[in-house]
Amino acid sequence: MARRDDESFVEFVAERGTALLRTAQLLCGARTDAEDLLQTALEKAYRHWGRMKPDANPEPYVRKILVNLSVSRARRWRVLREVQMATPPETPTASETGTVELRGVLIEELKRLGPRQRAVLVLRYWEDMSEAETATMLGCSVGTVKSQAARGLARLRERMGKSAQAAASRG
Repeated sequence: MARRDDESFVEFVAERGTALLRTAQLLCGARTDAEDLLQTALEKAYRHWGRMKPDANPEPYVRKILVNLSVSRARRWRVLREVQMATPPETPTASETGTVELRGVLIEELKRLGPRQRAVLVLRYWEDMSEAETATMLGCSVGTVKSQAARGLARLRERMGKSAQAAASRG
């Protein structure tokens, strides 16, 4: 049986590294945290690279590692949550395009969700996975994916409310 080699790992990272970094950034928020998360995920994948079938797609495996690391990291850092304020300390300025502002608001609110809800929303709507694929990736039932997605979307809509409408009306 043929085995994967180091060269195939380098090719995989070169081809899919940027997409995996975007997923990691959506899962954990900050780019520097996402880079650390991806680095750890790639390290874990590399340790098992030689045992993977050469014809199998390694991306779902690495993506699952990313999700698991993100959820695990959020559990450890639960104590270090942001302090929520009734009003923002400064007034944000209007951007030239409402779409850019809306994206920023969405990403900020996505960061405030729990790690499982965030993972479900990122996999379902950013990575465009089906409910079944998302359930398989997260190791849960399709019903759990549906309920987490519904609750996460409801929470995003509730929190974004006026700021999303204001940003959309400017664009």
